[in-house]
Amino acid sequence: MNRKILITASLLGLTSVILGAFAAHGLKALISEESLQTFETGVRYQMYHAILLLFVGSTSLIAQNTKRLVFYFVLVGVIFFSGSIYGLATNLLTAFDFRTVALITPIGGLLLILAWGFLFKDFLKLKSKNDN
Repeated sequence: MNRKILITASLLGLTSVILGAFAAHGLKALISEESLQTFETGVRYQMYHAILLLFVGSTSLIAQNTKRLVFYFVLVGVIFFSGSIYGLATNLLTAFDFRTVALITPIGGLLLILAWGFLFKDFLKLKSKNDN
């Protein structure tokens, strides 16, 4: 599972850098400043969660079941949240109206929140060095 998490983390990180560069250089002349900022929000959240998955896949402090839950919630959450933001920000450039699927954005956000919540719950179970 750790290998899958780390590979996914690096892929999310890689694509967030590519999408960020694309936004800064390719989209700047095509979409409004507000849409560009919206797009960059998607990039930022994708990168935050790529880094989170790097940590999750690299540590033994998190139970395997929690790692699995966090992995899937983050993966689907990033696809729904950041992916829908990318679509909404570039909506005028495509034939598809991304506003019809805009409801998946908060679902993606909720999945990301749940991933953090499961980590929090797992960390509360850790015993400190001073606990006996």
